[in-house]
Amino acid sequence: MESRIERMCVELGLKMTGQRRVIARVLSEATDHPDVEELYRRASAIDPNVSIATVYRTVRLLEEKGILERRDFGEGRARYDPTDRGHHHHLIDVDTGKVIEFADEGFERMAREIAERLGFTLASSRLQLFGRRLAPAEPPVRGGSVARRPAEAHARPAPRPRARHPAQRRTGPA
Repeated sequence: MESRIERMCVELGLKMTGQRRVIARVLSEATDHPDVEELYRRASAIDPNVSIATVYRTVRLLEEKGILERRDFGEGRARYDPTDRGHHHHLIDVDTGKVIEFADEGFERMAREIAERLGFTLASSRLQLFGRRLAPAEPPVRGGSVARRPAEAHARPAPRPRARHPAQRRTGPA
């Protein structure tokens, strides 16, 4: 069965080798934004003959043909997103690295208005937000002690924060 990315490749007249078919299948099944190393790991688990060089060449070709878009989520490595997922943006949790895809008509309208105000017609937009999940509201204090909901009594401690996004790094003395 042809994967959706394989189908896009065939429609564009690309030669589909067995290894390219495996890479296309891995990309079609991905629910995240894998980098080349992760694509290689997943593809070689299916076909051990897939080489890292083949993955790099295939990703570059798919990007040139408009099938994949390169994304940079501030980690120092390129990650890839199939273009057939439709227009969307990303919110990146700087503590966990989780990427949340979203679409927002309000943002799209605002972007068009800004472009028009500056004398342009908007050709495209790409929004990447970097943030931290808000802490839950503090429970009410009753009789000098903190009231806890049952689920909170056995909650695990929060994971240790990962390295900050480059835009959040301090410069100069602390």
